[in-house]
Amino acid sequence: MTNFIKPTNYKALLDRRQTEQGIKLIKDFFEQNLSTELRLHRVTAPLFVLKGLGINDDLNGVERPVTFPIKDLDDARAEVVHSLAKWKRLTLAEYEIEPGYGVYTDMNAIRADEELDNIHSLYVDQWDWEAVITRKDRTVAYLKDVVRRIYHAIRRTEYLVCESYRQIKPFLPSDIHFIHSEELLQMYPNLTAKEREDEICKKYGAVFLIGIGGDLSNGEPHDGRAPDYDDWSTVGDNGLKGLNGDILVWYPVLGRSLELSSMGIRVDKEALLRQLEIAGKTERKDLFFHQQLLNDHLPLSIGGGIGQSRLCLMLLHKAHIGEIQASIWPEEMREECKRLGMPLI
Repeated sequence: MTNFIKPTNYKALLDRRQTEQGIKLIKDFFEQNLSTELRLHRVTAPLFVLKGLGINDDLNGVERPVTFPIKDLDDARAEVVHSLAKWKRLTLAEYEIEPGYGVYTDMNAIRADEELDNIHSLYVDQWDWEAVITRKDRTVAYLKDVVRRIYHAIRRTEYLVCESYRQIKPFLPSDIHFIHSEELLQMYPNLTAKEREDEICKKYGAVFLIGIGGDLSNGEPHDGRAPDYDDWSTVGDNGLKGLNGDILVWYPVLGRSLELSSMGIRVDKEALLRQLEIAGKTERKDLFFHQQLLNDHLPLSIGGGIGQSRLCLMLLHKAHIGEIQASIWPEEMREECKRLGMPLI
């Protein structure tokens, strides 16, 4: 419980029944807005994929997927998805989606190595989305335009929640601020990456942090990213590397920054080979997903994930994600949350 935040004078603004109603309101409204903004249609997604195809997202490369044997496939191993970053791109090709359109789905995952706190759970639920783009769209300018459209959908949802529950007051700024992770490092060279995020979000309220995965001038990445979905090594419009990033907001209930989405323009063939080399993962070139991309069977795309429970936590002004979703928590944390007025589901 080292990262567990105990907010002072916390009082839930909605009871349990209102909270459940609010969760449904947010999910229904935001999902429709996201679909309209980005011209996405819904598809059905897998909970698990076969091991060894290179389809599962390996996140930072250290998280262990939950695996199990399949009796009718001679005990071949399946992995519960971490996210659907690569599966969605295969789906775009399978459905023959045209540029400017895409797909979204409800992604449910188990992340057994997650460090549990106010915003991290073993259970992950998010809207995973992916859209086809053209070669000329692979720019920071295009990335920013998509980010703004997603942020506007979030703000419209906040307005609906505040109209439905007058005790909840809006706090999101009208616009989202853009900054590259290298620029942020130069602003706060003596802070950790997480502390830098807190400072910039406290200053602007809502931030899109560009360029996550590649090494910065201090020899370290701002945060880890797998080498085979987001493009974090291509030089963008501003001369800095990275065509990906995170949507972050300042969350006053917990007094910290809150990541709502990780997203980006995906690797093309050149970026894939370059990033596999940088990451020391060149053996992945022979996997099914990577062969599909290297042999021009997959479209260029942009995509990401938006946390469903995270968004509900923020818009309903909750202090713990366990007030939004059912999961497993240390008994000590459950007792402390109950004492602090935030009983977990």
